[in-house]
Amino acid sequence: MKKILSAFLVLSMAAFNIAPALAITEQEETVEHLSISKKAPSNIVKVTKMKKIITQGNVLAVSFDSTFKSKEHKAGDIVNFVLPEALYTDEGTLLLPAQTKIVAEITRIVPPKKFNKNARVNLTYKQIVTPDGKAYDIKARPFTKDSALKEGPWSTAGKVALSTITLGIVGAGAGVGFAFIPTHAAIGTGLAIGIPVGCGVGLVVGLLTPGVNYKAKEGEQVMILLMDDASIAK
Repeated sequence: MKKILSAFLVLSMAAFNIAPALAITEQEETVEHLSISKKAPSNIVKVTKMKKIITQGNVLAVSFDSTFKSKEHKAGDIVNFVLPEALYTDEGTLLLPAQTKIVAEITRIVPPKKFNKNARVNLTYKQIVTPDGKAYDIKARPFTKDSALKEGPWSTAGKVALSTITLGIVGAGAGVGFAFIPTHAAIGTGLAIGIPVGCGVGLVVGLLTPGVNYKAKEGEQVMILLMDDASIAK
């Protein structure tokens, strides 16, 4: 009986000592890195035996899975993005496979406003869904200066230029029309007056009219910023 009791005590002590060791082993982690953007606040990825943690402040590159037009959407709509390629750390650990879906919800759409203020689309990225159906919650937003998606200055400049050129052509035609006597000198004078006037009006109209709506093609890439750690099971 004493031998049995002694054996029981030895086994109990062994189990007591092994349990913390196993817990420590499960919590062991390595620190790896994710270099998507040099401007990202963080590039740290923690890898344990159980999961991969993309830490807050990392930036991911995702693509629209279909054409998007802000004028056709409203707050509350779901917009899907995908990872066109598998996501690996710099050290070679697979974080997410290619074609992983990133689900976002539109939180606000600000329509175009006068003085060429373009539409802005605010989104919250809420979930990652891998091709095998596993889902993980995330919290992310567009990695832009104002946390919104919008057309760049070139789109606005193009609109203003088009307005200027169009009304410049109209002004040229009007100038020629006012040259009642169709001589070269009269036509030249009409053009000299009509083109500057038309272009000037076109420039003013272009600057005062509303900006443009936001639109993106299927596959167009955007950067998103993680606002919290994203934990992915191994």
